[in-house]
Amino acid sequence: MSHIVPLNIVAEEAIEQLLDAAFGPDRHGRTAYLIRDGMPWVPELSFGMMDEHGELAGSLQSWPVALTHADGTQTPLIMVGPVAVSPTLQRTGHGRALMDAVVNAARAHHSDPLMMIGDPEYYGRFWGFSAASTGGWTCPGPYEARRLLALSVDGAAIGGEGMLGPRITTPM
Repeated sequence: MSHIVPLNIVAEEAIEQLLDAAFGPDRHGRTAYLIRDGMPWVPELSFGMMDEHGELAGSLQSWPVALTHADGTQTPLIMVGPVAVSPTLQRTGHGRALMDAVVNAARAHHSDPLMMIGDPEYYGRFWGFSAASTGGWTCPGPYEARRLLALSVDGAAIGGEGMLGPRITTPM
């Protein structure tokens, strides 16, 4: 039976192989990689899904990023993703279980607001992510505004205008 573990106990090579299998080796050029460039993932909010043989079946990394405003100040955020599941195990609930884990952990840790680039219908329906507060946000690469999503884990308002990018200071 599959089970969730902290991602920091999983070999980096296994994570990279899974990400290549799920998204292709050219994934490093995507906008999400530019937003979190140079940042380490947040161990408390990053998880692996191990299968019954002890192999990595899924992973979800979370990253310290920020919305940088015109005056140079930053609003800290946590970027969720990528949510990677082995191609042979997609649509089996592994990705959903990983998302449940990160949202629950973010609430337990009273983390900064979560953001991601993803399908608003899916991530909105299950976890409440929405593009309603991200209209003033821009990214350092191509993106669809409707797919730029945010979730406040404590109910506080999220918004503002600015460019998403790496955070100057790290969370927690």
